[in-house]
Amino acid sequence: MSFEVEGKLLKKYDTENKTDSFQAREFVIEIDSGNYPQFVKFQLVQDRCALLDPFEEGGQIKVHFDLRGREWNGKYFTNLNAWRLEQASTAQAEPPPAEDGVFPTVNDEPSVEADDDLPF
Repeated sequence: MSFEVEGKLLKKYDTENKTDSFQAREFVIEIDSGNYPQFVKFQLVQDRCALLDPFEEGGQIKVHFDLRGREWNGKYFTNLNAWRLEQASTAQAEPPPAEDGVFPTVNDEPSVEADDDLPF
């Protein structure tokens, strides 16, 4: 399952060698979600650690990622595993508000108001 999100790159961490054959790098982005911004930490692994190098803290970034989860000794862990990074668009078009003042989301179907015989 693949997801993507855009936000401001807040923090880049150094690549860490977890073992002789495994390395990981973390970074944090700020996602503007109204009154309460969200701070989300992602992980890059192996040869993808270098994907973060061209990006500067404070800049806009688009992150493509997968959800990863595992169990270890009865505890459960979740990672946001980034696999592609790209420069975010600086000017994002905002959809026009609906008549009731609510913005449609990506998954909303466009409303069609037509005179028909359907009861719904």
